[in-house]
Amino acid sequence: MKNGRLGSLLICFLFIVCVFFGSGPAYSEELITWKECLRIAKQNNPDLISAIEQVKQANRDIGIDLSEILPQIDSEVRGKRVKSNTKKPANTYTYAVSASQLVFDGFKTSSEVSNALKTFNAECYNYDVVSSDVRLALRTAFTNLMRAEALILITENIALRRKQNLELVKLRYEGGREHRGAYLTAQADVAQAELDIAEAERSVLLSQRELSKELGLDKMKHMVTEGNFSLIGDYSEKPDLEYLARTTPFLKELISKKEAAVYNVNSKEADFFPKLYLDGSFGRTNNEWPPKKNEWSAGVSASLPLFEGGSRVFEVSKAKSALIQAKAEERSGRDSVLVTLERSWKDLKDAITDVSVKKKFLLAGEERAKISRAQYATGLTSFNDWIIIEDNLVKAQKAYLNAEAEMLYAEAYWIQAIGGTLEYDTA
Repeated sequence: MKNGRLGSLLICFLFIVCVFFGSGPAYSEELITWKECLRIAKQNNPDLISAIEQVKQANRDIGIDLSEILPQIDSEVRGKRVKSNTKKPANTYTYAVSASQLVFDGFKTSSEVSNALKTFNAECYNYDVVSSDVRLALRTAFTNLMRAEALILITENIALRRKQNLELVKLRYEGGREHRGAYLTAQADVAQAELDIAEAERSVLLSQRELSKELGLDKMKHMVTEGNFSLIGDYSEKPDLEYLARTTPFLKELISKKEAAVYNVNSKEADFFPKLYLDGSFGRTNNEWPPKKNEWSAGVSASLPLFEGGSRVFEVSKAKSALIQAKAEERSGRDSVLVTLERSWKDLKDAITDVSVKKKFLLAGEERAKISRAQYATGLTSFNDWIIIEDNLVKAQKAYLNAEAEMLYAEAYWIQAIGGTLEYDTA
């Protein structure tokens, strides 16, 4: 009795040694939540940074176009020496300040400013579109890691159960109450379970790398998720898809681009009008430095190109073609958004229903496995019938996990379809 107890203590000691000093991962894992992922991605995701810079550039374009309306002031300092065959060399020194003010240009500048404003709006909506895409990729990567972590626990439990089954089959085989094929099958099941554990561990590493990439981290970080397979919103009633379509950033971006194209046509057509300026200058000139003779001028100037090889005509034609294209893209985008919303809603509702169905199969599988194990141990059922039920339990466990993950994927696609950005979860 004492020897048996000492043996049990020794086994426990060896188990503890293996856990703490075995061949486990040689890195520390950091706990991360979904809200923490959102915070990090807002700061580091390169696609989001690129979209922000596009917004800034579009904002600067507004300032560039507005500058055409303001007075243009130039300064000049000039000195020159002139020599000819009939005259002695002479020096001339001049400094002056000149200004011009645009008075009328056929509303070309105002159209370009309006074009820049609409383009800026389009870039703002494009930022929301990029943010929505980033959230989808981030949520998918986070769910992948949760799924991989849960799969390790499932496969470890399956492996433990397979080993217990192998011991039961071995006892019956050695007692002459089971054939060799059953014993070899039980061994193969154990090997498959160990392979599944190894694959699940590799999936965790892949998911950690994917999540690190979506977070915008420079190096891969070993993370453990803190979360569960629960939905963010309530999807008991179908929303108004027509309304959602009108409020999506993608469609608003297309509308802004169409409006910008309208002002672009106006700008190109304005090139056929003359440009009218008020001009003025004041300065001094003399043959000695500093010059003391005052000079000033004021006037009105107008310019109108008469012939440029037809370039203005082609520019207007090109702008009108771009407007037609923008209108077509808006119409196509509206139809695509509606189809995407309808499909995403269907997939989400299907996934929610599938989880409840898979859970029922899992509960039934667990109950059948409990009964069949007891029946096999007492010889009331055959190995073939018992192992089918055991295999069905394994499939039900994995199917339920996959259904939970698919439900979160479907929700992520739905949120992306309605234009949910990284701020969606904190709104």
